[in-house]
Order: sequence, then structure tokens, then C-alpha cells
Amino acid sequence: MSQTRKDRQFRPVAVPDVDLDGFWGKWQDAVCNATAEILLDRCIEAGMLQAIDVDQPSPGIVIPILEWGGTTQMFWDSDLGKSIETIAYSLYRKPNAKLEARADAIIDLYEKLQDKDGYLNAWFQRVQPDRRWTNLRDHHELYCAGHLIEAAVAYFQATGKRKLLDIMRRYADHMIEVFGHGPGQIPGYCGHEEIELALVKLARVTGENKYLDLSKFFIDERGTEPHFFTEEAKRDERDPRDFIQKTYEYGQAHLPVREQKKVVGHAVRAMYLYSGMADIATEYEDDSLTEALGVLWDDLVTKQMYITGGIGPAASNEGFTDYYDLPNDTAYAETCASVGLVFWANRMLGRGPDRRYADIMEQALYNGALTGLAIDGRTFFYDNPLESTGKHHRWKWHHCPCCPPNIARLVTSIGSYMYAVADDEIAVHLYGESKLRAELSNRTKVTLNQVSKYPWDGEVSINIVLEKPASFALSLRIPEWAEGASQLRLNDQKLDIEAIAVDGYARIEREWQDGDRIHLDLPLVLRPQFANPKVRQDAGRVALMRGPLVYCVEETDNGGDLNAIVIPDVLPATTETVLEELGGAVAVDLPVLREDTAGWGSSLYRSTRAERKAGSARLVPYHLWDNRQAGAMLVWLQAEK
Repeated sequence: MSQTRKDRQFRPVAVPDVDLDGFWGKWQDAVCNATAEILLDRCIEAGMLQAIDVDQPSPGIVIPILEWGGTTQMFWDSDLGKSIETIAYSLYRKPNAKLEARADAIIDLYEKLQDKDGYLNAWFQRVQPDRRWTNLRDHHELYCAGHLIEAAVAYFQATGKRKLLDIMRRYADHMIEVFGHGPGQIPGYCGHEEIELALVKLARVTGENKYLDLSKFFIDERGTEPHFFTEEAKRDERDPRDFIQKTYEYGQAHLPVREQKKVVGHAVRAMYLYSGMADIATEYEDDSLTEALGVLWDDLVTKQMYITGGIGPAASNEGFTDYYDLPNDTAYAETCASVGLVFWANRMLGRGPDRRYADIMEQALYNGALTGLAIDGRTFFYDNPLESTGKHHRWKWHHCPCCPPNIARLVTSIGSYMYAVADDEIAVHLYGESKLRAELSNRTKVTLNQVSKYPWDGEVSINIVLEKPASFALSLRIPEWAEGASQLRLNDQKLDIEAIAVDGYARIEREWQDGDRIHLDLPLVLRPQFANPKVRQDAGRVALMRGPLVYCVEETDNGGDLNAIVIPDVLPATTETVLEELGGAVAVDLPVLREDTAGWGSSLYRSTRAERKAGSARLVPYHLWDNRQAGAMLVWLQAEK
């Protein structure tokens, strides 16, 4: 039974406020031990260091300019920014003097590169200085600035060093002078959203609301008429109709943001825009933005999202196509897009805990995003199909290497997604072995020690540490898949979850004592999932989930002919096995039927079905596929008829 909650502003905790162990601790260790340095090494191998070093000759155009008038080399500042952000959070978990010195040296180069007016962009300072602010639609200037701002905030929070933060504040101050409706100002915004959410982070860490105002300006201007991209092209003597995607939907600039009803275009751009909108909705308590985002949210998760939380099925636009168009073998489902969905879902929780957002955040995190990183932190997926014949594998690098640092920075900052704090309430959005240090508005300091083997085990214990008794609310998400079966106890007293449920969270408001203990038990059982019949690619198929995890079958466990596996209509009893080679993951063994492919004969077609024989299948978490022997993989399995 839902209670009314006063509208509040919940903000994520800072990364250094959360210590992680268990599941996420292992992933963070992989980033600390391998990924962080690999990102830097491969950025340097690509030539990115020379690009920002004014003491070296400009490298010029290393990656050719393509038909859209630009090159992925224009994004190098973004790649370095996300890599520095990853390094920052890795240093907090595991100090590394050598890596920190390398990051400091890059920051020094950016300080020397920065113009006196604050402008900072390697491409437009050293390769095309005459093209500054002339093509915001395509050339990613503000996008690159956004990632460097996020890096600056992260590096300051993790190390206490202000140099990059001061550099990016100067740049942001320059933007305030450049953009607006005043004389000589540019009334525009970036074709690839990112600056919007970065400016919110800068405002929160500096306390300067002028950065919030600039973010709001970019959001409010988007898609308004006369259309900025059209007018910009005319001023630059370009044909406004002549650009690669031929539609402003590609960058979500076809309508003012509050009038948009359908999620369209490039998936990562959309997620970054909606993340910025949600932040601004929280900071300004803007109901018009919140309502618009609610419509877009429902459009995405009910018609355009894979069961993994992957989004954007098409490679042609790295984005969305038609409703219910979710092919499995050709799924693009870019890692960055699922990372962006985690960003957006998390920010939708800024105006109060709500399970419909947090459940999807968890689903996209564990299945859509985490899949992009190998268990050893050394190789990556860019696109994430839900079916493979064995030819899709992780790679070391990419001509557009946005995904490796994106998933790495998410993994290293995951503590800030697990918890959020309002004036007198703490929300627990995600579960896992962790320690939170928080301070409420009355200066009450609270430590939450969360003990859990989640997502392998559903038992969660939270111990509260206080200097003195304090009154506040603690909200715990009860996942939809666990509703009605979860058990909750406070100091061994059973609580009625339904009686204290608010928007899918168990909200406990009381005067807390030091040593209070909460125990939550979430049932982790294998459960079938069926797609809307309108999803033609999943007709007659079933997917299997356990807790938040999507499971799949791999050839290495099950041999070939994965499509011959038939899942019984009623799931039989299963057995579970811990796979140490997959970091202690829980595999599920399930009795199934198998179509007899060997006995079919030589005909391609015939008038009778294949015979079915009893067999078994081993299921492993989808996010861990392709970490062992190469082979085929399948998520959507044949369902018994």
C-alpha cells in the first residue's frame, strides 16, 4: 500500500563515501589492476598525448575526415577525460603513485594547452583553429568538454587535487560568456549531449549555480525554432539539409525537449540528454521536465529495450528503429548506451526513490553495461548481441574507443549509484557488500555496513553505526521480481513490507540507535521471461533470469545446436554450481529437452518435427559470456509448446 511522500531532492553520494567489497569489489579490482592503465596506454598509442602537448608538433589529421565532415579524432579529449575519471576512482580504491603521476602529467599538458579565455579543445586549437564553434551539430566540442569536466570533478573528489577542476571551471566560465541570447552570443547547444549532466556535477562540487543555469539553457534551447542547427549551417555556408543522418531526431533536437514523446535517434545521445534533464528537474524541482521524462521512460522500457537493458538495435544510426524491433543476433545495444541508461535511471531517482527506475538501473547495469568489460578488465565489447554463432568476441581497442572508459568509470564509481541521500532520508537502490558514510542535513553522521553476497545470494544485512540516536528514514528497494516473497526484519522483528511500501521501497522511518540491524531476504530463483508478442524475434522463445541477472547458454558448456534446447513449460528443479573460473559466478543446471539434430537426416525441410530427447543445459550469467572458450551463445531459448 503506497504512502504519500513529500517531494524531495535526492543526490547521489560521492564515490569516496562508499567502500566496496564482494561482487563489485572484484570488478573494481580488475579495473584498478588492469583497465585503468590499459586505457591510458592505448590512448597514448593512438597519438592522443601528442595531440595535447604544445611542446610537440601537432599530429594533424591522424584519422581521416569522413563524409559527415568530421573524424573520431575530434573525440580524443573525451577519451582522455573518461580515462582520467576512471583513474581517479581507481586511485581512491587502490593508490598507484605511477598511474597518478601519469594522470598529473596529462593534466599539466591540458593546463598549458588552455587558451587565455579558457577555451580548451585539442582539435580546434591545434588542427582546425579556424573552425571553433562553427559546427556544434557534428563536431562534439561541448561533448568533449563535458567528459573533461566529469574527469575534473572525479579527480578532485578522489585525490583532492584542484588543477583540472580549476582548468575546467575556467572553460565553463568561458562557455557562460559564449552561449546565450545576448549580443554576440551563440544561442545553441551540442549535437551530442553530455555537457548538460557534466555541468550539474560541476555545480554540485563547486556550489556555483551558474553552471546549473548553463545546463538548463542548453536543455531549454534544444529543438526550439528557429532551429539552431539550421541557422548555424546557413551561417557556415553549409546546406542545412546535407548531413549524414538527414534528421534532427538523430540528436533528439527535432522538438523542444518537453514536447518529445518518443525515444528516437542515437541511443547514447538520448540517454545523456535525459540524464541532464533529470538532473535539472531535480535541482530546479521542474515538474514539466519530470513529466516529459516519465513519458519517454515508458516509451523506452515498454517498447524499445532488450531484456538485458540493452538499447538501440541498429548499427546504422547506433540507435533506435521501430517499436518492438529487437533482433538478437544483430543487436547493436552499444555498451555506452546501457551505461547511459544506468545514468538516466539513477538520475530519475533524484526526486525520490521509485522502483520502476531503480529496477531498470539494476537490469541495465548487470546485463547491458557490465557485459562490455571482460572479467580480467583487459578486453571489451562495443556492441552486445543476445545471440552469437561464435564469431563475436571482445577486442582490445576500437577506432572510436568510447565504450572501454565508459564502462570502466561506471564500475569504479558504482558506489555512488547504490545509495542516495536527502535531508532526512537515505535510499538504498542497489545491494552488495559495501560501507556507506553519509551526513544528513542536521549533521547526523550515519554509517551503513551492508553485508551481502548479492547478486549470487539474496540475503542482505545492513548494520547502522551512529554516534548518537537519530531520526531519519531508510528506504530499501524491493525489486519487482521479489515482491510478495521478500522477508524484512529489523532487530529480529519481522516487518510488513506491504504496510511500509512507498513506490516499491520499504520505507522505515524511526529514531535509529547505534547497532540497529536490518535483514532483507530476496528470493533468487530461476524465472521465465516472455517477450511481448509484438517482438517478432522472440516469438516462441523464453529467456531465463535469476534475481537481476539474465542467463544464457554457451557452446562451451552445452555443445553446439543451442537452438535445439527446449525449455519446459514449467521449470523443473535446478541445481547450482559456483564457477571459480568466472569469479565465483553461480551457474544453473536445468533439465531440458533437446531436439535431435543428428537424427534429422540430410533434408533441409520435412513434414514432421524433430524428435525431442531429455537432456540438460547449463546457464551462466549473460554478462560473463565469452570469458572462456570461444563459441556460440544464446539468450532467448526455444520454449516448449
